[in-house]
This record gives sequence, C-alpha cells and structure tokens, in this order.
Amino acid sequence: MIENLIRKYNVPGPRYTSYPTVPYWDGSGISTEVWESSLLRSLEESQQEGISLYIHLPFCESLCTFCGCHKRITKRHEVEDPYISTVLREWDLYGERLPFAPAIKEIHLGGGTPTFFSPANLERLINGILQGAKSAEIPEFSFEGHPNNTTKEHLQVLYDLGFRRVSYGVQDYDPQVQLAINRVQPFENVEKVHNWSKEIGYTSINHDLVFGLPHQTKAGIEHTIEKTLELLPDRLAFYSYAHVPWIKGTGQRGFDENDLPKDAEKRELYETGKRMFAENGYVEIGMDHFARKTDSLYKAMENGTLYRNFMGYTTTNTKVMIGLGMSSISDSWYAFAQNEKKLEDYQARVEAGEIPIFKGHLLNEEDLMLRQNILNIMCRFETEFEGDPALLAEIKAGLGELEEDGLVEISGNKIQVTEKGRPFVRNVCMAFDLKLQRNKPDRQIFSKTV
Repeated sequence: MIENLIRKYNVPGPRYTSYPTVPYWDGSGISTEVWESSLLRSLEESQQEGISLYIHLPFCESLCTFCGCHKRITKRHEVEDPYISTVLREWDLYGERLPFAPAIKEIHLGGGTPTFFSPANLERLINGILQGAKSAEIPEFSFEGHPNNTTKEHLQVLYDLGFRRVSYGVQDYDPQVQLAINRVQPFENVEKVHNWSKEIGYTSINHDLVFGLPHQTKAGIEHTIEKTLELLPDRLAFYSYAHVPWIKGTGQRGFDENDLPKDAEKRELYETGKRMFAENGYVEIGMDHFARKTDSLYKAMENGTLYRNFMGYTTTNTKVMIGLGMSSISDSWYAFAQNEKKLEDYQARVEAGEIPIFKGHLLNEEDLMLRQNILNIMCRFETEFEGDPALLAEIKAGLGELEEDGLVEISGNKIQVTEKGRPFVRNVCMAFDLKLQRNKPDRQIFSKTV
C-alpha cells in the first residue's frame, strides 16, 4: 500500500519555506521603495515583536556535490574581511532607513560555511551588527558549523556573543557516500565538536542528516543513525536529498544518477530513521525535523508557536526577517526581497549605497491568506480555512484524492493531515498552492516530494 502511495505522490513539489514559492514570484520583481514600504508597515504593526536576521556567509573551501546552496568555493581567506565589511555596510543601509532600532530577536549564520571565517572575523561581524541595536530579552542566536573546521575558539567566541544553538552538517558516515558527495568527515570530528559544544554550554545542538544520497543503503543509514544516537543531539534534521542538477549546475553531477536510491527504497531510508528516532525519544516536528522533549523546538510545537520561514523551522515567530549577504532573502510578511546572487554584484550595489535587491514579490490578499494556511499545515498539520468559499472549494478539489487515500481529513473548513499523511505533507500543501495549480510548470523546477 505505501509503495502505491509513493508511486502516486512522488512528484516534483516545493518545500514551502515561503508562499508564493520563488519560481512564482511576480516576474516584474519589486522596487526598493516598495520593499522598504512593506518593511516599515510590518515594523509599525509589530514594534514589540523584534526582528530576525539571517546572515549568509557564502564561502566554502570545497564543493559538496549534494549541496543546493548559493556559495563561492575558495581557499583564499583574505576574502573574509571585505565580505564582512560589505555585510556591515548593508546593515547600516537598513539602519539609515528604519524609523527606530528594532530589537534583534534572532540571528542565524548560514552558508556556505560560516566557520570558514575566523573567530575574530565572526566576532567583528556580530559586534558590528549588535552595536547600536537593541537585543530582545531572550534572543536566539544560532549558526551552522562544519565539523572539519569548527574550532573550540569558534564555539567559545560565539557563545560569549550570545549564541546558544549550533547545527552540524553530518549527512552520512558511510565512507562511500562521503566520497561520492565530496564531504569526507570522520565520526571523531563530529564527536569532538559536539562534546566541545556541550562543555561550553550550548543548550541546543542539532545534527543534519540526509537520506536519498548516492550509494545509501538501509544498513548504511542505520549505522549513521546509531553513531548519531551515541551523541544524543538535542534535535535532528533528516532531509530528503533534493536532486536538482538542472538548477544547480555541475555540482550535483558528481555521481551517476543510477547510484541514487529510488522511490520506495528512498522512503524506506526515511521510515528507518523515523522509527529509530522515535525509539530513542525523538518526536517528529513538522517536516524533516525531530527533537527531544527537552528541546525548545519540541516545546514550540507543543505550545503552538512553531514557525517556518526561509531558515526552516524556528521557535522565533517574527513578522520581519532581514537577510544580509549575497543571495539572502528578506521577508516582511507582506513582501519578499532577494539580494543579488553574484558576489561581485552584491558588493558593488552595497558600495553604491543601495539595498542590493535582485528580485522580489509583493503579496496580494489571496497570497497572504494562502500563505497562512500553508504555514499552519507545515507547522501544525492542520488549518481552519477563513476566506473566500470559492477558494476553499478549489482547494478541496485539489485535496480530493488525498482525502480518498486517507492522508487528510476534511470537516467543513477544517483540514487535518492524518498520521498516515504526514510523509506527504508537501503534497497536501500543493493543493493550497493555487499559483502552482493554476499555472503548472512545463519543466521540472522542484525536487520530488518523496
């Protein structure tokens, strides 16, 4: 039965870190003036809420062939200083435009490889961001660390600056898989940085694992999870490998596509992980995430404050997220704005005194309503639709087969994802994605949902 559902629903679909999804943003883009207006509107409506900052640190010393992030591969560390200067100048540009200094509730350093940067340069970056800014009463600062180059000094410096959450990219411990994805890191490296993090006092340690990678087997994923459970991280991300080489170019062509586990085989990897996590006290949170009951992510799910944005799942619900750095995406709730993707273009725009927007989207009333419902499904597996009955009828029509297959339950305007349906939550959200339903792409632009 599950094999039949996988065959039926394993279709290309978004991961819904936003709605509308990036391919369906308005083709005419968004002007800097419109973006700034939407930002001011949100800040005025939620002055006490604070804001989130995502800072993209794009440099990596080598290319991981599974990666879909915007990055720049280099071993030249002299790029660190000018890049940080540009990010701080970009932050100053926002400061010049905002009517008041909002409280910073959340900072996340993503990449690329944030720990490519020296501890001293990361300290300069964060001090520059916080200088003159207010900090929320209980801020949540987090960063992504590479187990091969994160030092104890990195961890201590960031801890002293207020960081309490760290995420390590593990992916898989099988040597053959590591070689195929060009991410060779022994368990001992992960164990070392994990234990340093606990010793220093980090309160939430995450490990990223990926299923569906080339050469992965059930025995191999069991071994990876067994090693992971020796360390008992507070939370786990268990991502489905998104194979989109037509978007990301040669980086994802580093192995034969026949080496990838297919459909039911790939789903078995996920179910194996889900079972092992549950047996060891981890609770499934939304999509792709698991947490121990002592972790803030679980507590956010329990009290209904779990949120999802371009950073993935977060315990911090802010209307405004400002993205700094090349390719970063900002979100005012009413609009999205993405920075220039090319490093040189990003730096030139900032040096010219411009907010470096490359493209964006201003949400209309229908967008906002659908966005909230998709957010509810992604974070709580249910929603009560409030809006135009004609739109609800359109959505219900898209949910018809999912309901027949027992993946959702519909009662009036309430739609609930069943336990059986949770692995297909992306498919459920696709029924709410009316931009996608009304204008289906003529080529594959998303990874498959299973």
